[in-house]
Amino acid sequence: MNKIDRYLTAALKQNSSDLHFVSGDPARSRIHGNLKILSPELLSIESVQEAMSEIMDGKSKKAFEEDDAADFAYEIPDVSRFRVNTFRHLNGIGAIFRAIPSKALSLDELDMPKAIRQLCRNTQGMILVTGKTGSGKSTTLAAMVDELNQTMKGHILTIEDPIEFVHKAKSCLISQREIGLHTPTFADALRSALREDPDVILVGEMRDLETISIAVTAAEMGILVMGTLHTNGAAQTIDRIINSFPADKQSHIRTMISTSLRGVVSQQLLPTIHRPGRAAALEIMINTPAVSNLIRQGKLDQLETAMQSGGGVGMKTMDNALMELVDKGWVSGSEAYLQANNKHKFEQVKEQAKQAKDIE
Repeated sequence: MNKIDRYLTAALKQNSSDLHFVSGDPARSRIHGNLKILSPELLSIESVQEAMSEIMDGKSKKAFEEDDAADFAYEIPDVSRFRVNTFRHLNGIGAIFRAIPSKALSLDELDMPKAIRQLCRNTQGMILVTGKTGSGKSTTLAAMVDELNQTMKGHILTIEDPIEFVHKAKSCLISQREIGLHTPTFADALRSALREDPDVILVGEMRDLETISIAVTAAEMGILVMGTLHTNGAAQTIDRIINSFPADKQSHIRTMISTSLRGVVSQQLLPTIHRPGRAAALEIMINTPAVSNLIRQGKLDQLETAMQSGGGVGMKTMDNALMELVDKGWVSGSEAYLQANNKHKFEQVKEQAKQAKDIE
């Protein structure tokens, strides 16, 4: 077992999601959202450099030498896969390892609401899963891909940077492509995908105009496109997509989105109080006729009202999702207050949580 494997194995035993392996500091692991020291000794530049050179292939080493940073995937066979970013910094070299479960969890195992499963029954259009880094977007999308892999017969194509969850063919043919290894860019892979007879395309990250434009076009062509954005909330997601286009094309894109969008799931993870771990708060927007009309007219500020009145079809605002977790006794009122959009709505539960803590 090489040096990195020993640290990674120790981190996994603590149910860690990330290993921070940075020279000049002790190794740290992120456990339920908090960074904790894994081993007290300081890591030297030489030890980090040696450890990373043991696991980096020629392509990653070349990228690191040219750009002073590199992204790649690493695997400990029969244990776990990791998404890795290595970089130069003030005190030398660092690397962050994000643990990826060897098997995608199912929607049932993640306790996802019925609306998520319902979204997976669409055969065309666009489904977006959004949230900040570390909010569980990849895990949710992997569960949705697994659901499609079991319930449909078709071709699922994933485009990722790097490949995270490795899916095995069940009822579907699965093709997985990695940026930099199998294709230069997301846009190039998407353009090629349109000629590869896909039924479903998973875009690991929609981060530029060209990628977004081709993804929207693919959804219009009758393909089910699933993608992620680093946005907080459904309205902000739609706004980000529309505003990535030039002003003279935004009206046309609003119309395209209003017809091709199937739903937006925005999520964040919060530390739980009933057991060690974290719980997902999900904001869900389904593209009903009312929502479609608001998008087409550019009235994005009214989407939250539409979600509040759309509970019957599975819609939910982030604040309602947070309040549900508080009512279940899973998340503290003070934590929900910090993550809420409408802080005033959570003032009372925050005070109740504070009083309970004072009594303890």
